[in-house]
Amino acid sequence: MTGFGVEYIWVLALLPLALAPLLRSPLRASRISSSEAAPRDALSRFVAIAIKALGVGALGAAIFAAAGPYRSGAEYERVGEGADVVFLIDRSGSMNETFAGRTPSGSEESKASAARRLLQGFVDRRGHDRVGVVGFSTAPMLLMPMSDHREAIAAAIDAVDRPGLDYTNIGRGLAMALALIGSGAPDRSRAIVLVSDGAGVIDPRIQDDLRAEMKKANVNLYWLFLRTAGSAGIYDKPDPEFDTPQAAPERHLDLFFKSLRVPYRAFEAEGPEATEQAIAQIDRLERRPVLYVEKRPRDELSGILLAVALAATLALLLAKLSEARLPMREERA
Repeated sequence: MTGFGVEYIWVLALLPLALAPLLRSPLRASRISSSEAAPRDALSRFVAIAIKALGVGALGAAIFAAAGPYRSGAEYERVGEGADVVFLIDRSGSMNETFAGRTPSGSEESKASAARRLLQGFVDRRGHDRVGVVGFSTAPMLLMPMSDHREAIAAAIDAVDRPGLDYTNIGRGLAMALALIGSGAPDRSRAIVLVSDGAGVIDPRIQDDLRAEMKKANVNLYWLFLRTAGSAGIYDKPDPEFDTPQAAPERHLDLFFKSLRVPYRAFEAEGPEATEQAIAQIDRLERRPVLYVEKRPRDELSGILLAVALAATLALLLAKLSEARLPMREERA
């Protein structure tokens, strides 16, 4: 509920000074011995009362403004669309290459740069998401805990196209992403988005831990596979003698994700346009009504009161300048 308060309550003890205009008029004293000598008229009485009221208002508003009045902020529940999303982003050295597998030159864009640009667009379109960012190569790195602060999220996403190492340790990265998203609120859609241009072998013991944690977390899992031209794809099945996690890590990582018994989808993108389409599809899938709190900041009222005091003072100044001096008989003689 909205309330009102003051910053310096002791200043309000000076408010009785605002009654001073009732005791003394700011206009020039008249040399007429008695006001009864002048005819009574309603306009004169109104002007006299208005001048005193303006004086009280000017002093009262100025004193009240000095006390620092404010209207307290408030929180309102709103309904929007959003989710809890963790971006798990590959920072291995190959992400610094283009989709053609070479060092970017001219207007060419690396896979990391394309991912950074498109993920930032995803966040910009979704004002009510809470987002966390984890980078991984040899070891995982927490870039951003779960947050709804858009500038901080943007800074974390900007860090993903910095040069990384060559090794891809997806298992430890997934473990950090799961720890980051936690159990969460039951009314929010929750997702982990893995962005990688390759895969690695996950230790069987870590696989068992990931299965247990995935089941408890109740998350949707997406793999955005940024495929380099000429490299093996997720769905390429080699000869049986070469069908091992070491020889076909992408295929076996996909099989492992399918064995987790959580909602899972893989997107194989071979260029920035395909990557954009995949992210747009994730955007559509991860929309669910959520309750969020909109906070209204405190309103400072000193400016309004100072404006009132200034207006009243200008009106008094105008009245003073409009004051007429009536000459006496002896002065005319």
